[in-house]
Amino acid sequence: MRLVLSALSLLLFSQYAWAQTQIYGRVSDLDNIPIDGARVGIGDYYTLTDAEGKYELDVLPGKKLMVYFANYNYEPDTLYINLSKGEKKEINRQLKLLKNVLGEVDIVDRKGRFDNQVDVSVKSIESFIGPNSGVEGIIKTLPGVSSYSELSSQYSVRGGNFDENLVYVNGIEVYRPFLVRNGQQEGMSFVNSSMVSNVRFSAGGFEARYGDKMASVLDITYRKPKEFGLSVEGSLLGGNLVYEDRFAKDRVSALIGARYRTNQLLLGSLDTEADFKPQFTDIQAYITYDMTDEWELSFLGNYSRNLYQVVPQSRTTDFGTIQESLRLNVFFDGREDYDFTTRFAALGLTNRPSKNMRLTYQASVFQTTEQEYFDVLGAYRLGELNTNLGSDQFGEISFTRSIGGFQNYARNYLDAIVANLSHSGIIDQGDVTWRWGAKVQMEDIIDRYKEWERIDSAGYNVPDGSGFNYDSLIVDTWDSLGNPVAGNVYTSILQEDELNLFESFASKISVNSMRATAYVERSQIIPLDSLGDLFYNIGIRNQYWTFNNQNVISPRASISFKPNWESDMVFRFATGFYYQPPFYREMRNLEGGLNENIRAQRSIHFVLGHDYNLRIWNRPFKMVTEVYYKDFGQLIPYDMDNVRIRYRAVNNAKGYATGIDYRINGEFVPGIDSWASLSIMTIREDIEGDGAGYLPRPTDQRLNFKIFFQDYLPNDPTFRVSMTLAYGTGLPFGPPQATAAERVFRLPDYRRVDIGFSKVLKSEGREHKWKVLNNFRSLWVGVEVFNLLDITNTISYLWVKDISTAREYAVPNYLTPRLLNVKLVAKI
Repeated sequence: MRLVLSALSLLLFSQYAWAQTQIYGRVSDLDNIPIDGARVGIGDYYTLTDAEGKYELDVLPGKKLMVYFANYNYEPDTLYINLSKGEKKEINRQLKLLKNVLGEVDIVDRKGRFDNQVDVSVKSIESFIGPNSGVEGIIKTLPGVSSYSELSSQYSVRGGNFDENLVYVNGIEVYRPFLVRNGQQEGMSFVNSSMVSNVRFSAGGFEARYGDKMASVLDITYRKPKEFGLSVEGSLLGGNLVYEDRFAKDRVSALIGARYRTNQLLLGSLDTEADFKPQFTDIQAYITYDMTDEWELSFLGNYSRNLYQVVPQSRTTDFGTIQESLRLNVFFDGREDYDFTTRFAALGLTNRPSKNMRLTYQASVFQTTEQEYFDVLGAYRLGELNTNLGSDQFGEISFTRSIGGFQNYARNYLDAIVANLSHSGIIDQGDVTWRWGAKVQMEDIIDRYKEWERIDSAGYNVPDGSGFNYDSLIVDTWDSLGNPVAGNVYTSILQEDELNLFESFASKISVNSMRATAYVERSQIIPLDSLGDLFYNIGIRNQYWTFNNQNVISPRASISFKPNWESDMVFRFATGFYYQPPFYREMRNLEGGLNENIRAQRSIHFVLGHDYNLRIWNRPFKMVTEVYYKDFGQLIPYDMDNVRIRYRAVNNAKGYATGIDYRINGEFVPGIDSWASLSIMTIREDIEGDGAGYLPRPTDQRLNFKIFFQDYLPNDPTFRVSMTLAYGTGLPFGPPQATAAERVFRLPDYRRVDIGFSKVLKSEGREHKWKVLNNFRSLWVGVEVFNLLDITNTISYLWVKDISTAREYAVPNYLTPRLLNVKLVAKI
């Protein structure tokens, strides 16, 4: 440990003693006007020009070093140079403006300064360290985003749950599996980070063109290949292969990725001894065909299968305090089988009739087939440990508190198809931009829900006291007040006089519905002479859903002002209505029935922000602060256990969320980005009729602090380090079947540090003295240490009942300890 910490300290602070080999100069356009923010780099290291177009970049000496100069709307430029040790070389460059500045860019760079979205670089994504690396992993380090499990790619944004986040890939909304219960089963997300070119994220106050969710938007664009390339990534957690090329006189481009992941390394470190067989695979393809200069045809396809099989054997968990130290021993019989298979295909046609107009037509279909089959019996013993340091039996069970057993059984199956047709367009008239779009979506869902749980404590069966079991006898459904209503949803109820199980559900449901959405928005820059520039975006969005015949209208607006000051600052305010019409998960209640009269949840956003670009140590930095308030109406209460969300399926709550987010990012080390973010928030709800007033929602994580830091050895930047630090306060929780008022406990704080060390064997754009390595564009190997400080984090609790003492014991389900991973990445 001391060696690791010493190495970390060296890497964090040694750059200040660097003896420099350097290039410097000025970048301008053909009219000799300086270009602010142009990127100048050698290999993986770069810097940005200042307002006068000047730059400085420290590099390693060498021969045939390729220097590149790039900026939006300008043709990139490169040249090769030779540098000896300690040499400083001046390089001035003039960049040529592109003929068609629109191209694949929606809004010119001037408007981009007013955007309230966070851009995440591909280099930062590649450098991120963690069990769930990639796009979602690095999103968790941004302000307003919280996560309490390294096993899951899901995240909460400003108090919203996982289902309140929008994810787009190439303008198409993508979905996650419905039935996943915990991070171990989740597998891989839809997004293949090795295929990404642009990542943009908004934590609130987003524009009307983005869909009907209440929390956030993650907008991802896959890249369009320019030449042949092949990248291979392998680690103890799996592998990724990405192929890209162009054909037919550069009119056809193909980007194909195949991934495999196994959580064997992670699962083997948990408390449960079991035969784990996790297999997560997927293949994606993004293909484009430039039919003419104005028309482009594209295809995006994905096939994913997540298999999670486990035969549990035993579990031993120690918990409690020094005064009361306890141990739970569980012995299992049975097995669990989970199969989540998704298929996705989208066909797009893009027309550019002029340089300032783009029209897109898309058709897509998504299908998921999911099954949960498990039948597990457990027999447990809860004992009190001997805490006498002088005893020969120290650490052994000295007294048995409780014995009992349980059985969990499920045969759940879900088949869902979501298909849609859409059109969107954009006209960029310089200072004014118009956007519009329309979509028709069909949803067909079949769900068979059969699950029960039996609890036996000290020889006694523990019922839930409701007196209801469910079977397929009576066709029925419920409205928002709990009254029976006939409809096209098939659920059944049966009351029995027999001894009740702790929980027992059985239902069969079939849902067919259509949604129609449309939006229009306008944005404009208004010069205010010597005062500065004013930017506004106004839009309106509409959705109609045939399931409950509800139509919702969402007006949204934002305004930004950039004063004509020496300091580069932007002040923003955004507000709007964000309705979230229920999808299937929100419609199904705890017993498996559907509410046909369920309504859309509503959130009104108020976001006030300050954006400041500055230079520290003559390097670019950015500080962003946002204060927000969200007013909720028609909320659907829910319970959350791990990543499983169980909705009450009734709009009987209201609430609010408020907080402040802060982020500073920039080149703490020359040429590479790092950042730190801080979030303070609260989210509360008032459930109608419970008499408890406002209480925390299950996602009420009050404080979050994260650091993403990159560094390299001063005398050899090919040795790198990447570190992620996360701290978050605990979430509220309560015993099983608890009401919101009974969630009076909180999980322990989440604390974690992941660190990775890597060696670049071959840098892109540089020749290596070993000729065999020149067959690669780039090649690097790394060692990753997950949970460096070996902190024990808790994700949830297993509740053990003792009839003899009428007590319930909350036994923690721990997350992963310190683990070591090895990684290799090669690009050809």
